[in-house]
Amino acid sequence: MSLTSKQKDVRKKPRMSALQRKTITLLFAGLTLGFTRNPNQYFRIIKATIKEFNDINKGSLERSINSLYKSNLVETKDNRDGTLTLVLSREGRRVALSYDIENMGVRRPDRWDGKWRIVMFDVPEPLKKVRDSLRMHFKSMGFYEFQKSVFVHPYPCAKEIEYIIEFYEVRKYVRFIVASDIDNALELRKHFKLS
Repeated sequence: MSLTSKQKDVRKKPRMSALQRKTITLLFAGLTLGFTRNPNQYFRIIKATIKEFNDINKGSLERSINSLYKSNLVETKDNRDGTLTLVLSREGRRVALSYDIENMGVRRPDRWDGKWRIVMFDVPEPLKKVRDSLRMHFKSMGFYEFQKSVFVHPYPCAKEIEYIIEFYEVRKYVRFIVASDIDNALELRKHFKLS
């Protein structure tokens, strides 16, 4: 049975852990993870290469990579020197495009539904780098900075926000609100060029 183009568009993304999504995203960004056949050595390579993986439990990473491999999202290539290189498969690249956090955007619908999407976060000082990254992502996605840690957008973006929250593991610090009224609506409508 073949899928229509509409059915293909609504295929669900595979359920993945935040660690698996980070791995997929880093591979998509062009990172090549070279592995020896000795697991202790490939964890040393990863830790030396990516700051993101410095605090990851080795067992969790191994299970994550094995799961990605079994799901055909990554492939290994044998190198002449006896090492393995982990790369995205064709399906892995398709999935990575949907999880490409650096280029994530909010799709503009044909008609605005008249609602405002508000993201608020209160990330503690020890996680300042994460807080700055959140701010950068929301700005790059076209959000209006209402206040220092409050951003507004007129279009549906719950899935994108959910992904960012999971990626940075900051669920307890972030709130997402859909509102029908906001006191500076005229300014926001002008900013987003809404009629």
